[in-house]
Amino acid sequence: MSGEVAVLGAGMHPWGKWGRGFVEYGVVAARAALADAGVDWRDVGSVVGADTVRAGYPGYVAGATFAKALGWQGARVTSVYAACASGAQAINAARAQILSGLADVVLVVGADAAPKGFFRPAGGDRPDDPDWLRFRVLGATNPTYFGLYARRRMAVHGDTLEDFAQVKVKNAALGALNPNARYRKRVTAEEVAGSAVVADPLRLLDICATSDGGAALVLSSMDFARRHGAADPVRIRAVSTVTPRYPNTVLDLPDIATDSAAAVEPAAGTFRASIARAAYEEAGIGPEDLSLAEVYDLSTALELQWYEDLGLCGEGEAAKLLREGATSLGGRIPVNVSGGLASFGEAVPAQAIAQVCELTWQLRGDAGDRQVSSARVGITANQGLFGHGSSVVAVR
Repeated sequence: MSGEVAVLGAGMHPWGKWGRGFVEYGVVAARAALADAGVDWRDVGSVVGADTVRAGYPGYVAGATFAKALGWQGARVTSVYAACASGAQAINAARAQILSGLADVVLVVGADAAPKGFFRPAGGDRPDDPDWLRFRVLGATNPTYFGLYARRRMAVHGDTLEDFAQVKVKNAALGALNPNARYRKRVTAEEVAGSAVVADPLRLLDICATSDGGAALVLSSMDFARRHGAADPVRIRAVSTVTPRYPNTVLDLPDIATDSAAAVEPAAGTFRASIARAAYEEAGIGPEDLSLAEVYDLSTALELQWYEDLGLCGEGEAAKLLREGATSLGGRIPVNVSGGLASFGEAVPAQAIAQVCELTWQLRGDAGDRQVSSARVGITANQGLFGHGSSVVAVR
């Protein structure tokens, strides 16, 4: 088991479509996290920024951008890009710096001002780029993949449109309780079913939007936390950043084909399942120890898939778990009590950081009306393009 680092502060800029630059959102989140931690900006020894993206590609050097905006003070700086997993990779880089002794206090920031509509490829010809290929050769936008994932669950496990709609109903009810969420309105299953078809079988309300927003964390060594007066802080116990194994026999974004398994036996589990498994192994826990989970619900069907990949239930049992109310607030293992991406939308470099902000508030008992009772252990799950897996385990 690796050493732990303390989460001294968490802060966010509310999600929405605000029409301003990503730097403003990140600075608001960073200052909120510093205030929450009771740490002066001048005491931060390192800044790790999760890069913003434009059309799926890194657009700005985030670490130095935020350090400049907060006021140059000589801190070490790092920028991280891992698509939707950028925030968790940034947390991992910060943790490594703390555990190695390079810095006692690290500020982690991610923010974005996303374009309207679904993400599209950057210009130019890149025939060796799988993301360019899936757009240009197949015309497969992200919602196209979400629809294929949903059809697979329907075909393999018998999930229904009603099951998918109930995920949105659950998350919208929780998002209505979250002041940082973009969408704070409850919806009914009938409203989900009546929304426009985007990528059959998924409706508009089954798919998350693109958003503006920011999130930040102040992490420190345990020694610094104790000196700072935080005797029992939330602690990050594990960060998983694993990659797929060959052969990868389940089609995954942005690839347009699976690997052949003619010569080599596939791994016992899928890539997404391996993300959580590595986090559990490092933390020395199992799914039975969890109080809550924050997962990457790009679509309602994908949230159900994460239930199984996290080991919250057996394969094909996710819809049953949902129907029983186990993943609702007050259930056995609440999932996405923040409201999830269904309520926030995608601000790509911020979302994995925002997941850990939610775990922090829940483990402190500071989550208000959406508080999970007696929360002690939480996990996040996130996935970025090109084989970037990420999962964070936080405890108190």
